[in-house]
Amino acid sequence: MSAAHDTHGHDHGHDHAHGHAEVAHGTLGDYVKGFALSVVLTAIPFWLVITNALGSHGLTALIIVIFAAVQIVVHMVYFLHMTPRAEGGWNMLALIFTAIVLLIVLTGSFWVMHNLNANMMPHAHVSTADLP
Repeated sequence: MSAAHDTHGHDHGHDHAHGHAEVAHGTLGDYVKGFALSVVLTAIPFWLVITNALGSHGLTALIIVIFAAVQIVVHMVYFLHMTPRAEGGWNMLALIFTAIVLLIVLTGSFWVMHNLNANMMPHAHVSTADLP
């Protein structure tokens, strides 16, 4: 019996292709493009905050969150090589499942906190005339 087979007849060789095409890693150009996008996606929100260009803190925060989400996608595509065809699509499926669970947890947490605030915080306004 060869060293690649164990006593149960299973092959433990180094052929891990399992019929899936190997996904090539990025080229130097892809890494440079991802880095350049990351720098731009960081510099724009930084500039918005430093210059207060939009004049509204809420709008600035919303724009920063949008840029952060885009930067997450850039990092996953250019540096982690997460594409629908990578690992037979299982990585993308795991990412989608994680995003759904995260959305459910965050939405539920905010809903519970809002209801606790609305139902347990006193809403009676006490004026100074009512004080002894």
